[in-house]
Order: sequence, then structure tokens, then C-alpha cells
Amino acid sequence: MDLNKAMQKNILISEENKIDDFGSEVLNEIVNKLKKTKDHRKKYEYVLWLAKKIPLLSEDQFNEKLKVKGCISNVYVSGKLIEGRLSWQGYSDALITKGLLSLLIKGLNNLRPEEVIEIDPRFIEETGLRGSLTPSRANGFLNILLAMKAQANFLSGNIPKTPAT
Repeated sequence: MDLNKAMQKNILISEENKIDDFGSEVLNEIVNKLKKTKDHRKKYEYVLWLAKKIPLLSEDQFNEKLKVKGCISNVYVSGKLIEGRLSWQGYSDALITKGLLSLLIKGLNNLRPEEVIEIDPRFIEETGLRGSLTPSRANGFLNILLAMKAQANFLSGNIPKTPAT
């Protein structure tokens, strides 16, 4: 193989393994893992596995301020600012939604509020999960992200009222 072909092959391999930057190293890794998995069933299984790993919000914290609007299932998410970084907990009564929430919690945990606000929502499309989710679940996934961004914005001090989650 000549040098030119070898360089072209390396460029193609590096493009395949390229990790987009959506604003969080952990989120980038999750997206890349899902992107590499072509089997929709395997993606779904991974999301269900994540559901078992979610840092749960206790029932006494369920309230309208923490409830995610626009989700068919009941979803609650709470961010707390600890030493300038966000720590997330959540709950959903639907297993797949709990997995999507867990994915977001894992991907956005330990970020500064400004970093969460800047997360690029294109990552949702890049995961390839839309092929495994109903349109209402995919919309709920985006609504959870938007609720987390609203809480991050509130906790950063940019909004002097209750977060619109």
C-alpha cells in the first residue's frame, strides 16, 4: 500500500472514531458508545441498564417545581449545587424514561451550571435512540434535558425565581 492510500485509510478510521463534543466528556462517551452500536435492541438494553443506576430522588421531594413538563410518564429531576458543581437526582415511573433520565444525570453530573446550559442538544439525535423510541418518549427525552438546563440556569443565579421545569 502506498503512503497516500495509507494516509487516506487513517483519516477514514479517525473520522469513524471521532467523538463529537456536546459539552460534557461523560456525555460524549455515552453518545459515542450508543452511536457505535448499530443494533437498536442493544441501545435499548443499555438505556434499561442505566435505569438501574439512577441516583433516586426520594418521594418526599416530588413536587410540581421538579416535575418535568411534557412527559407522558411522571418524571422528576433535581439539581443541587455543591461546591460550584451540579449533582443530580431523579425519578420516573416508566423504566425506559428512567433510563433516559439516568443517561442525562450521568452525562450532566458534576458540571458547572454554565456547562449544563451550554450542552448541545444535538447529542440526542447522535445517539441513534430515536429509532428505538416512540415520538412521545423522544420528545420527553428533550423535555428532561430542557428541565435540567432550566434548573442549571436558576442555580447559576441567572433567574431570580423558581425554575421552569
